[in-house]
Amino acid sequence: MDAFWMPFTANRQFRQTPRLLASAQGMHYRDVDGREILDGCAGLWCCNAGHARPRIVEAIARQAATLDFAPNFQMGSPLPFVLAERLKALAPRPLDHVFFTNSGSESVDTALKIALAYHRARGEGQRTRLIGREKAYHGVGFGGISVGGLPNNRKWFGPGLPGVDHLRHTLDIGRNAFSRGLPAHGIELAEDLERLVQLHDASTIAAVIIEPISGSAGVILPPPGYLERIRQICDRHGILLIFDEVITGFGRVGEPFAAQRFGVTPDMMTTAKGLTSGCVPMGAVFAAEKIHQAFMQGPDAAIDLFHGYTYTGHPLACAAALAALDTYEEEGLLTRARELEQYWEDGLHALRGKPNVIDIRNFGLIGAVELAPLDGAPGARGYRILELAFRKGLLVRVTGDTVALSPPLIVERRHIDAILAILGDVLDEV
Repeated sequence: MDAFWMPFTANRQFRQTPRLLASAQGMHYRDVDGREILDGCAGLWCCNAGHARPRIVEAIARQAATLDFAPNFQMGSPLPFVLAERLKALAPRPLDHVFFTNSGSESVDTALKIALAYHRARGEGQRTRLIGREKAYHGVGFGGISVGGLPNNRKWFGPGLPGVDHLRHTLDIGRNAFSRGLPAHGIELAEDLERLVQLHDASTIAAVIIEPISGSAGVILPPPGYLERIRQICDRHGILLIFDEVITGFGRVGEPFAAQRFGVTPDMMTTAKGLTSGCVPMGAVFAAEKIHQAFMQGPDAAIDLFHGYTYTGHPLACAAALAALDTYEEEGLLTRARELEQYWEDGLHALRGKPNVIDIRNFGLIGAVELAPLDGAPGARGYRILELAFRKGLLVRVTGDTVALSPPLIVERRHIDAILAILGDVLDEV
């Protein structure tokens, strides 16, 4: 097992007690020993339609036999155009243009580059500063880790991009512990952006990037009105607003996108994961009409954006995405989280009072159970829960001492009961 250097993994620890998944169907994995593992986190926040869905599997196989690859540099094939139109119809107006990538990390770096180039195209090339947020996760590209705010993702790799600053995060367990849905306190934190505008001058700031709900940092929710206030400040000062919806996109919060659930439309939106229900790597950046139009002013024969990837709009990824969108539509999965939200919330909060539980957070079909860390060993309790839950037949996601949950959108009440029963047993034992 030495050759594969696993990502975001304590490799030496993993090899002592491997957790190896061999197959998947619907709501479940099977490990190499044939044990059934209930999927409590949609793979890695991505398998929104569940696993091995026939329509998606068949679409990928059919496409591989028809057109396995086609370049999209000054060439094209039909599927990216078809898919872009389908996505445009799902997105809030005026996010009318789609640039395809291969991951959430690439989507973030793409959006940041477009933001910088947009201001340059408009004659405001001095707008080079980017604003992220503490505890944010925006992938692992140099742009993403620069605007991100997770120290372990940043400290190993040098200073990152210059000219980046960060808002404070909205996690406030002291005032908001065990909130049901959005936390009541913290809207004043949006004023951090006004403070940074005064510090740096608005004329130097290109964009603000925010996760409507931060997933990888342990499910951090916005207080009511927070995102609206960020939007207002950006509008006042000519700053682009980017929503990172890699996790919240494609039904996770009961609407196609969190922008629609919260009623706040950004200038760009980064997506991936649920776009293909995790079946083929793919991401997409949605851009407002005004951004696209700013690049369409030069000679017709001039390349308007010097950016892209070999696999942008890959035929297999497009086929998988179109089949995933069909599955979401046929089964009502993009809004199903709203139907189950209250049942999910009630079940999660029933874990209050379990040993070491200091907070529970939820919205849509996302949940987090935060634990008090062991003295001198932060993260040890969380890892023990990850390992023990797997042995008991449940896959969860752990960030430090926070257990994060985001089941496939095909989840039924009986699955929710099983997820929370196993987690409850594990909490008692750990």
